[in-house]
Amino acid sequence: MTTTAVVPLPGSPLVKFQVPEVVFGLSSLAEAGFCAARLGARRPFVVTDPGLIESGWVAELVEHLRDAGLEPVIWHDVTPNPKDHEIGRGHERYRETGGDVIVGIGGGSCLDAAKAIAILSGNGGEILDYAGVDQVTRPIPPLLMIPSTAGTGSDVSQFCIVTDTAHAVKVTIMGRAVVPDISLTDPRLLATMPIELAAATGLDALTHAVESYVSLGHNPLADGHALSAARLVGAALRTAVEQPGDTDAQLLMAQASLEAGLAFSNAILGATHAMSHQVGGLLDLPHGVINGVLLPHVIRFNAEVVPERFATIAAAMGLDVRELPCDVAAEVFAEYVGELAESVGAPRRLGELGVRSADIERLAATATADACLATNPRAASESDIATIFAAAL
Repeated sequence: MTTTAVVPLPGSPLVKFQVPEVVFGLSSLAEAGFCAARLGARRPFVVTDPGLIESGWVAELVEHLRDAGLEPVIWHDVTPNPKDHEIGRGHERYRETGGDVIVGIGGGSCLDAAKAIAILSGNGGEILDYAGVDQVTRPIPPLLMIPSTAGTGSDVSQFCIVTDTAHAVKVTIMGRAVVPDISLTDPRLLATMPIELAAATGLDALTHAVESYVSLGHNPLADGHALSAARLVGAALRTAVEQPGDTDAQLLMAQASLEAGLAFSNAILGATHAMSHQVGGLLDLPHGVINGVLLPHVIRFNAEVVPERFATIAAAMGLDVRELPCDVAAEVFAEYVGELAESVGAPRRLGELGVRSADIERLAATATADACLATNPRAASESDIATIFAAAL
């Protein structure tokens, strides 16, 4: 097997690459006040959760905002997999307090909640009205996103994921309007992640890298970030989970999350995410853990049409596959991904997470309506999705 460099070819299609301003580095949280002020903040509305408050990071953020002459308001009623009714309450609080710039600090749930509140502020209605692609048509308040986990990529992406509680499904809101204005990553914040969260978000970053690299929407600009992110996850995820105080591993995982986010925001995703969203919506489970279970099975399904893409990303992660046929290399990669997920504490089967065979028909039906499935490299019917779910059960 041979691989080629990721370079644009003469006559290649026009590429649009959407990206916020990026501030990255140890102790960069000190820049938050300046960032918010540049966006026009006077009364920034900080969206977070009780865990981030307990960790002390919100207090440090508030200090930096006040040092810049700003008067922040804190709203922390966000739960994992943010719910539609939570977004409604957050928007009411935003209006009551006269907020302007919205600052999200926390994991993907906090950042998605911040985005969703911004959507309602600029567009009105209910958050589920904006499910799908480019349904947000009016401007939203400026967004400053500060991730405290290494994996979701919400701080740089055009995605916002919210749980529809009436139907127990996650909905995808996607569009250029949702891309944050500034992404600020201070790897110090990763030090307070619970081990299980470090594992889950790291597996999410890997899934972003893999799915964006094989996506129908992949392009040379996104490809480079996807391969770099996969390489970084392979080098650092186990250490980041096993040695939470390892600063080097935190830096590498923070960069992996950022680059994977840039990749999937511009190349979009695939069947793993379309399926994972449904399981997470039904059972309110950690998104990255579900990805870790599903990804090897989706790799095998998609390798029927793009084995060479999986062979290339396997090589980027350091697997010795260069002399193997591409289909064999893809199978080696699928096995490696499953073993990596298991090594950081993820289960190998959906049944261990509480999924039942009776759930498959429902999960497959809703997965086919998820926007992420549109760019999966292999067309997948409801029957195909059900077969993958059954294999992962």
